[in-house]
Amino acid sequence: MKIIIRYILDWFKETDKIYLLLVSLLTALAIFLNYEWNLRKWLLTFPIPFPRFFGLYILFLICFAGSYLLYCVTSKNKMYKQGSFLFLLFTAPAIFALKMSANLKINPGISVFWDRYINQVIFWPFLLLIVAIILYLFWKIQDTKDPFYGLVIKNFNWQPYSLMILLMVPALAIVSTQAAFLKIYPKINMVLPFPEHLEYKWLYAGIFELSYGLDFLNVEFFFRGFLIMAFVKYAGKNVILPMACFYCAIHFGKPVAECISSFFGGILLGIIAFNTRSIMGGLMIHVGIAWLMEIGGYLGNLLKE
Repeated sequence: MKIIIRYILDWFKETDKIYLLLVSLLTALAIFLNYEWNLRKWLLTFPIPFPRFFGLYILFLICFAGSYLLYCVTSKNKMYKQGSFLFLLFTAPAIFALKMSANLKINPGISVFWDRYINQVIFWPFLLLIVAIILYLFWKIQDTKDPFYGLVIKNFNWQPYSLMILLMVPALAIVSTQAAFLKIYPKINMVLPFPEHLEYKWLYAGIFELSYGLDFLNVEFFFRGFLIMAFVKYAGKNVILPMACFYCAIHFGKPVAECISSFFGGILLGIIAFNTRSIMGGLMIHVGIAWLMEIGGYLGNLLKE
């Protein structure tokens, strides 16, 4: 735990405070516009072809490219003159907009429940495969000798991350009593109720949760892997704030407290990924908290009844 605290203190000490303030203000403005004036909803209903994809792309580009613009202004860095950087800058939001707008529908015709269940447990692995293929092509094009965007398990120390998850339990317990939270969690409600005659319901619930966990691998791989490791040669540790602002934007539509906390969580996970050059720590924290939220949502709804 001490080493993580040191990472945070070093990052804060070495980060330009004007740049930190400006990106924080950009993020705060985007949150305000979204929750007061429905920015995300407005963008998604704009009368253009593929409105969901382009609406998300515009939203993500504003947050991501806007943060890098602030960095270039405050640091007088001229990396925007590099074609490779601009290509990554404008393509990255498109990749995640594609991920969030993708719609996989298969119809086995078994029953209402099984059609819904099969679609959902296949959906998250499908998205991970699509993103992984695209990022693999980027990684090969960059011709780097670094590991595949933070997929490094060697010498991974899981203990500090376990402690961080345990420290989150009291806060999650409090959040699990909130009506806004219980409307969204647990995510397994998307496929419930199970048929009365179904045996081994726990097994099918476990398969759902494992598939759900893969979505967080996708998120960590993209945000703490790709957005850190692919951009680090252009901006060093200053890649963390644009990633965190972008990461916050994907939470628009979630409870506002979760959205705000995602910005600070993104910074924390970005600092860890930058210093360890691995996404394993962030993945462990993210998946651990996600599954705790599933448990909290289940228990919270149970107590509400």
